[in-house]
Amino acid sequence: MPLDSDDRPLVEIWTDGGCKPNPGPGGWAAILKFGATEKELTGHDPATTNNRMELTAACAALEALKRPCRVVLHTDSEYVRNGMERWIKGWVRNNWKNAAKEPVANYPLWQRLLEAAKPHDVEWKWVRGHAGDAMNERADVLATKARMGAG
Repeated sequence: MPLDSDDRPLVEIWTDGGCKPNPGPGGWAAILKFGATEKELTGHDPATTNNRMELTAACAALEALKRPCRVVLHTDSEYVRNGMERWIKGWVRNNWKNAAKEPVANYPLWQRLLEAAKPHDVEWKWVRGHAGDAMNERADVLATKARMGAG
């Protein structure tokens, strides 16, 4: 069992989401890895956007964890990574308004993601999509299959 210095399990997660066309039918996927154990999660939405599917994948992955963990979440979505690392504190401080004083796009999903991340120590790691990262490619295949199942 991999443990970090404070005895919380170390879980690696790869997420992906997309839709075609955008907006349109979408799918998301997450792969959770704890030691030698892996779990795949997928889902779809018949009418959505790429960004909503990326956010949903991250939410579902973190919500699947049964106890506080140290998490390395790999995403090819700069939107998700930047949102969690750079923008979300300002959005919360400004009552979910962006710099233009307009409601933050997808704010219910951002709220869900913020809540899902709370019990964990999450490192948001960006990976270039379609660039040979085997787990990112696998998440992409799963998300595409989920999207195609959305009809």
